[in-house]
Amino acid sequence: MRALAIAIFLTLPQSVYAQDRGQILSDIIAVHILPGYAALSESTNALAEAAHTDCSPTSDQLRSAYHAAFDDWISVSHLRFGPSETEDRAFALAFWPDTKGFTPKALSGLIAVEDSAIQSPDAFAETSVAGRGFFALELMLYDPRFADQGSAEYRCALIQAISSDIDRNASAIDADWATYAHALANPGETSPYRSEDEAMQELYKALITGSEFTAETRIGRPLGTFDRPRPKRAEARRSERSLRHVELSLTALRDLAERLSADHPDIAADLDSAFTVAIDRAQSLDDPSFADVSTPQGRFRVEALQQSINDIRAIASTELGPTLGINAGFNSLDGD
Repeated sequence: MRALAIAIFLTLPQSVYAQDRGQILSDIIAVHILPGYAALSESTNALAEAAHTDCSPTSDQLRSAYHAAFDDWISVSHLRFGPSETEDRAFALAFWPDTKGFTPKALSGLIAVEDSAIQSPDAFAETSVAGRGFFALELMLYDPRFADQGSAEYRCALIQAISSDIDRNASAIDADWATYAHALANPGETSPYRSEDEAMQELYKALITGSEFTAETRIGRPLGTFDRPRPKRAEARRSERSLRHVELSLTALRDLAERLSADHPDIAADLDSAFTVAIDRAQSLDDPSFADVSTPQGRFRVEALQQSINDIRAIASTELGPTLGINAGFNSLDGD
């Protein structure tokens, strides 16, 4: 189904689109969005299968599947609208930042009483989002606190339940995009978007909020302050994925920016140069969990990376936004 949907979007004639921006919308849907969620669904299915084959936290196959599926989620995690927001699916896949430590509490609570909700996908879906998704699975696989909590049998079943729940949500998002893609590409009375301008604004918002989240949360949280760095607040630090999430996010956002600016080569070139700087800086770091933010030199390098992402946001805001007709009062955080 997904391959067919992509093919349809790629082959529709230009005359199908009533406004100039139709081709850009079609391109983003067909090449950026649909393949991303299809890949996520495929890798989460492999994750669920790996968990049911060998639920040992140290299983190479299970950990490899975890990393592959998490990679695919980060690559689409900036697309926080439509099917990913239905039934809080995005939160169920990735409850972070967890400022109050709800995830370890939720997992410990399930294990302590050997909650039977893990035996039913529907029942498990009704449990707290803090005990579900990739960050819950990370704790079960990489946090020593959960190596011997409760019985081995229950821990195994919980790992399998979390993995299956991840796959269930990813598959639901992928399936729903088959319908939502048409609504995004064809604004009007039957679509959540009244015009192509509104649809473009949704995608522009994904670019801005995605880069903002990476700069201010993925990097800003472990940076803390100069006097009080917070490396233990880094995203997915236990599995040493913190820096990788920044790289994956930048790569995905670069692709989106390139497609949004397709009709404006000068802006596209400015954005591409800024992304090149940011990605090069990320790849030059040898600090997978941002542990080095506690040292002056390490902090300086991470701050330089953060600034390079802020430069991307500035170009998007001052050059791309006005060109797309996004007014100066647009606030990426309030949904306007």
